[in-house]
Amino acid sequence: MDKLKLDLKWLSRVALVALLDAFCVFCSFFFALVLRFELRLGAVEPEFLDGFCHSILFWCAITVIVFALFDLYNSIWSYVSENELFRLLWAHAVLIPIGLLCVKLSGLHMPRSYYIMGLVFSFMSTTTLRFAYRFARQIKARALTRLHGEGRQNIMVIGAGAAGSVLIREYANSKYLNGRVVCIIDDNPAKQGRRLEGIPVVGNRYAIPEMVRQYGVNKIVFAIPSASAVTRREILSICSTVKCEVQAVPGMYQLVNGEVSVSKLKKVEIQDLLGRDPIQVNLEEIYRYISGKVVMVTGGGGSIGSELCRQIAKSKPKQLVIFDIYENNAYSIQRELEHDYPDLNLVVLIGSVRNTARLDYVLGKYRPEMVFHAAAHKHVPLMEDSPNEAIKNNVFGTYKMAQAAARYSVKKFVLISTDKAVNPTNIMGASKRLCEMVVQMMNRETATEFVAVRFGNVLGSNGSVIPIFEKQIAAGGPVTVTHPEITRFFMTIPEAVSLVLQAGYYAKGGEIFVLDMGQPVKIDDMARNLIRLSGYEPDVDIKIEYTGLRPGEKLYEELLMEEEGLKETENKLIHIGRPIEMDDEKFKEQLKILEEAYKVEAENMKELVAEIVPTYKP
Repeated sequence: MDKLKLDLKWLSRVALVALLDAFCVFCSFFFALVLRFELRLGAVEPEFLDGFCHSILFWCAITVIVFALFDLYNSIWSYVSENELFRLLWAHAVLIPIGLLCVKLSGLHMPRSYYIMGLVFSFMSTTTLRFAYRFARQIKARALTRLHGEGRQNIMVIGAGAAGSVLIREYANSKYLNGRVVCIIDDNPAKQGRRLEGIPVVGNRYAIPEMVRQYGVNKIVFAIPSASAVTRREILSICSTVKCEVQAVPGMYQLVNGEVSVSKLKKVEIQDLLGRDPIQVNLEEIYRYISGKVVMVTGGGGSIGSELCRQIAKSKPKQLVIFDIYENNAYSIQRELEHDYPDLNLVVLIGSVRNTARLDYVLGKYRPEMVFHAAAHKHVPLMEDSPNEAIKNNVFGTYKMAQAAARYSVKKFVLISTDKAVNPTNIMGASKRLCEMVVQMMNRETATEFVAVRFGNVLGSNGSVIPIFEKQIAAGGPVTVTHPEITRFFMTIPEAVSLVLQAGYYAKGGEIFVLDMGQPVKIDDMARNLIRLSGYEPDVDIKIEYTGLRPGEKLYEELLMEEEGLKETENKLIHIGRPIEMDDEKFKEQLKILEEAYKVEAENMKELVAEIVPTYKP
């Protein structure tokens, strides 16, 4: 019934537009005839008037049919553009030979100027009809904006290209958007001083602060989806110096797919300011080596673990086994994968990597060929207060998982590690260094290929700094930073997971894979940029408070220990650290001491760890 109503509504609309077109054609040729006789109707010869009356309805019908063939009755007039203009032009070009044929067959004799002027006026009037509707809506929208001007946004668009053009038209035509584009920024000198959709292109990126003041801009839209990461960072860094909300077109693929619209704009996030291109890996290569295999992910409900599961699911494994102790996390990723990959052979299990019996049951039943070990405690301040839990879960969870993997002939075991394992100053980092030592030892003693993947802070992961800053900004501040000089390396979750998968492909056993993540970022700068990109002024609208370094926290992180050295891979941004020489038998004895210590909640756990990890300075 609803479809029938929609069809009837569409038919009535088409009929109305066709009648309006016919009326335009009628008036155009009538005016052409009268104009031929100097606008004196009485001067028109009776035979010409009679010829007009006998032929005009037939010609109106032909015009409507040709218009329909050129799809001129399916346009949305609110967004009419040069596309419709060219179709009208082609339609009239086709009407010329049809008209000549009709004149020849009918023997109709009219002044030649009547035909020429009639077609010209017909083109002009049918074009005006369509564009007048769009302009009327724009005038109405602007009038409403002025009437309700207290919340109006003056918008600057960066990028005088296709994406910018689409967004400008939408802002101009939509009655739901309380804003107007007032100026455009573009680095191309050929575009500066010109207009796009009637909006002036007022300068390059360096003119942004001045133009914001001149035009009273309170919102900036970055509309260059093809921009490199460096260009994006440079322009958005300038935007962050002015007190404006900043949004961006997400990516090039949306422009290609015709999905650019105001509703698709996303808030500019701090990763847009990292200033390096995303890490590129050979996904085809990775998917090939995962396809058809049984893959297990421990900690599969966490930030890294869940993204691992998503990317593994794309490569069509024989079976994906998710193992996690937190049932809410596991349930969430289970629902997501079941929806997105209905054909995926998915098993979701609850259990602890510290439970040997549970691990034996799971690995014995499902026989995974690859294990990605992401289960771990990772929060530095919490682990400082619970060092025995850090050792129990991270070190011995990894050790027991690695032993089970070796017992059940897992081919590859990939440990998720961290830059905090390098010269650690906290127990969490020291525990991850011990985990790396465990997998290197296991690699020497078993047929399983054990490797570790080390990367920096992951943007958007649970408990990471960006979500905390965003919540603090939304609450009106203050934004808390531990130290004005603290720096960190950052990467996105998909980048981190791509590195893990690439490491699994490159793995020969015993390596520690390290990502070249460019230059470290000052957390203070990150906080200030995030405040500015949210439309506020740091220390004016949103206060920044320095709380002091937390226990075990470094001012800066390192990615590689000096004695490891570096070896380049095919992916120039991924490097391999050589295994460090160590006494495996002595290390096993030390692990026994640690195991006994955590069981009795030893007070000196940090000191015991420092004896095993010489670079650990509590």
